[in-house]
Amino acid sequence: MTFTRRRILAGAAVAGAAAVTGGRVRAQAQEPIRIGLLTVKTGPLASGGLDMERGLQMYLKERNYTLAGRKVELISADTATNPAQTRTKAQELFEKNRVHCFIGPLAAFEALAIQDYIKDQGIPTLSVAAAEDMTQRKPNPWFVRATSTSSQCASPLAEYCAKELRYKRMITIGSDTAYGHEMCAGFQRVFEENGGQIVQKLWPPIAVPDYASYIAQLNPKVDAIFSSLEGSNGFRFQRQFTEFGLQGKMAIVGGMTHLDEAVLRNMGDEALGTITSCWYSAELDNPINVAFVANFRKEAGYDPGFYGAATYANGAVLEAALKAVGGKVEDKEALMKALRATKVDTCRGPVSFDEYGNVVGNVYIRKVTRKEGRLVNSVIKTYPNVSQFWTYDPKEFLAQPVYSREYPPARFLEK
Repeated sequence: MTFTRRRILAGAAVAGAAAVTGGRVRAQAQEPIRIGLLTVKTGPLASGGLDMERGLQMYLKERNYTLAGRKVELISADTATNPAQTRTKAQELFEKNRVHCFIGPLAAFEALAIQDYIKDQGIPTLSVAAAEDMTQRKPNPWFVRATSTSSQCASPLAEYCAKELRYKRMITIGSDTAYGHEMCAGFQRVFEENGGQIVQKLWPPIAVPDYASYIAQLNPKVDAIFSSLEGSNGFRFQRQFTEFGLQGKMAIVGGMTHLDEAVLRNMGDEALGTITSCWYSAELDNPINVAFVANFRKEAGYDPGFYGAATYANGAVLEAALKAVGGKVEDKEALMKALRATKVDTCRGPVSFDEYGNVVGNVYIRKVTRKEGRLVNSVIKTYPNVSQFWTYDPKEFLAQPVYSREYPPARFLEK
């Protein structure tokens, strides 16, 4: 077997649980709930993928690997940021390991690679990936997302940049993937509708070894750069940007993965003051998050970010839905109905879902500061109850093309 298996089954040798009915003990044989985690353990997104695994393991461990009265088995698979491998691992998890549901995958293009498979097989999937159209024009009935679409956090940041930071001219840089395209497009639309101009767009490959050639291309006559880079890429871009002597000459603002806590711990003063937007921050002051952060930091030695919080929040959504169906994970239709009806408090704050299976929740504008000697994403503004459609009418939004490299059209690009 080519992927890591984690099986924690307290009392696995016990064939059934004892139930007392009318003074008599009856044995009830019951299989564990099997969760298949599609994550990344190798490549440029591995830091986030490993945090995904850690966050879900923590959630289950805190509940003694028991949800809705049933034992849970977690089986992890390394997708390696590869669409073909993602599909292969999904098939192995479902057909060989007989998992009842998926959590993950991480990347938008990985989710797109398995969207037909999970639909054809009817596999309840709680996604971390932000692939827009899976909850928009082509909604998948077996798919829910408790994190956000690619543009869901970029839209509030674009408004913030235009209205509060007073930026007029900006550059976007994002990996040449569905996620990068969609996030930058959403940012561009809202920024330009609020009076700004995107004058340059750069698309490095997701596994580019060096950003020097892209930094050399930067238009110097701008107020700021918007980055949708993910994993270690945002860290490497910002560090090289500083090494080129550009810090202070133009600002960098970032999407939800640009300076995730998973990489922020490796940075220095070059990160201070960087503004990003996300549905999560380790600095959120709610009881669930305070406990989660303390436990995560104790185990990992650093604060949780986007990826660890994603699976921890998905764990809460899954548990709430399982309780609603009495633990009957085999009734897939009932489970999906319960997942989409879930309203639950999580480490990210309260979440609910729209009719397409996408989360409605808070988005936070964050600023990198120092706290107790470490860098943190301090929350400076909250946009409550943000939907995937931002402030647009859903029907009008869905009548337009999906966000991409070509849409919306770039009207202000300069050579």
